[in-house]
Amino acid sequence: MQRPSEHLETSVHRIEAAGVSIFYRAAGDLRNPVILLLHGFPSSSHQFRAFMPRLADRFHVIAPDLPGFGFTEVPDDFVYSFDSLAETIGAFCDVLGLRQYALYLFDYGAPVGFRLAPQRPDAIRAIVSQNGNAYEEGMSEGWAPTRAYWADPSPANRDAMRSMFTLETTRWQYTHGAPDPARVAPEGYWLDAALLARPGQDQIQLDLIADYARNVALYPRIHTYLRERQPPLLAVWGANDPFFLPAGAKAFRRDLPEAEVHLLDAGHFALETHAGVIADHMCDFLQRHLR
Repeated sequence: MQRPSEHLETSVHRIEAAGVSIFYRAAGDLRNPVILLLHGFPSSSHQFRAFMPRLADRFHVIAPDLPGFGFTEVPDDFVYSFDSLAETIGAFCDVLGLRQYALYLFDYGAPVGFRLAPQRPDAIRAIVSQNGNAYEEGMSEGWAPTRAYWADPSPANRDAMRSMFTLETTRWQYTHGAPDPARVAPEGYWLDAALLARPGQDQIQLDLIADYARNVALYPRIHTYLRERQPPLLAVWGANDPFFLPAGAKAFRRDLPEAEVHLLDAGHFALETHAGVIADHMCDFLQRHLR
């Protein structure tokens, strides 16, 4: 019996970039087109554990842990903002020598990737948005407490955000909207909850939640980039997401008439239940655009 290629196995690595020790996972032959996977809150590259092997036979797949998440280590004076996250990931790409690649954007990965793309338009060959929002109409009423914090960053409103860091909330984010919650493996939300419970992590995440308001203000610039550059874009969306509505996926067509949109019977963490379906959509899309 022939053994699977070693390229299909996911390996873990660590590399220094812009003073940050970035932990990342990689799979696939280095000679193949590159996909950069950017995770969301409150997860890490671990969320791609079952996904990367599904792509590794055709692509070289790289998934870093963003600063403040997973096993990436940052200096004590690191400023936690989405600008800083994007600068760090840009430096990471430079150290790895990534000249051209596709972006996979999920949740927090979207504001990071949509900062990189206008800065490196010739590097970004295609974009896949999996519940990676860039339009106001994509934001649900579930953002109301966060908007109240943005409008009045008082200690009381800041403290109210701490409910986002509990195991119960993290489990809910993983399972809400899933067609069968029993299909959601528990190790994902347990790992996220354990990492969120590390000393000082609450302040990191509160700073990023406050800074997220700047992502919304950035939307018009993102739309300009999309209209002017017309990057190939696939939006494959968990339609039952309590945070980012299907309208956010459909809105891409306003600036990208050729955008491909697929709505799935899944929640926010759609990869937990639909990794195979999403991989199939991605492979079909990227093989047409990464030739």
